[in-house]
Amino acid sequence: MSESELSIDVPQSLAGQRIDRVVALLLEVSRNVANEVLAEELVSIDGAVVVKPSFRVELGQVVTMPATVEPTEIEPDHSVDVDVVFEDEHVIVVDKPAGLVVHPGAGVATGTLVQGVLARYPEIASVGQRGRPGIVHRLDKGTSGLLMVARSPLAYTSLTEQLRDRLVKRRYLALVQGEPQSQHGVIDAPIGRSLRHPTRQAVRPDGKHARTAYEVLERFDVDGTALALLRFELETGRTHQIRVHADAIGIPLVGDDRYGDRRPPVVEVQRPLLHAMTLGFERPLGEWSEFTSPLPDDFTRVLRHLGSSFPSG
Repeated sequence: MSESELSIDVPQSLAGQRIDRVVALLLEVSRNVANEVLAEELVSIDGAVVVKPSFRVELGQVVTMPATVEPTEIEPDHSVDVDVVFEDEHVIVVDKPAGLVVHPGAGVATGTLVQGVLARYPEIASVGQRGRPGIVHRLDKGTSGLLMVARSPLAYTSLTEQLRDRLVKRRYLALVQGEPQSQHGVIDAPIGRSLRHPTRQAVRPDGKHARTAYEVLERFDVDGTALALLRFELETGRTHQIRVHADAIGIPLVGDDRYGDRRPPVVEVQRPLLHAMTLGFERPLGEWSEFTSPLPDDFTRVLRHLGSSFPSG
């Protein structure tokens, strides 16, 4: 298999699913795009090309497809409210609410952040990758906080290089369930696609290098269950990195039903309590800029319930 191909053994979690849904999930594209990939005869099962979207995969079958697909053009969406905290001729910084998807993907074709940004700043249509113009990094749907968007080709090149060289400051606040063994530390564990659950990421020896620093800010006890407020800082930027690393050391994020603890939550939340609080980077003309986002209401309410002394503003 070449690096341009993705090949998986169908796990129990995907057995019985339609092939168009499997392709959409693995490539993080819409069902329509998945059907186009199938129609172009780019997907095979156990070596035989499959074009019928309704074909259902079986446990243990080997599914092979392109590792990536060319994204389609997207349309601006004026209904998406975008909270812009900074803008100049090169860079936009937005404060993303939890629940908003950054760009179109599997099962999501409209109502994304990038479509809202495109409606307000049409010039970004030609910046960066087609299908996700201006986007240089992402936040998960359930994550709130700061995200930078390139408004010019110069900014796109500069910001992607800073991310590559680990020069961007990205700090997050998270509430975790469990007892961190140290007050601070670094989680250095490679991340790759999970073999058991291919729509998830996992710590894997053959994964991509990933490092996350953390510091414990507060500890709580709720009827014998340990919780902690942590500050995480990304040194690399893998998909779901903080969520995967936190779970790997036994302190999953509160509210994370994908990577977190399957026991009933000790506090009532609707999403993983993860907030991108601080974002710092060098603007294309050489000026360092740093921004801070206050905790959103849902996070603040939980901390108040726990008796936290952490500032909410």
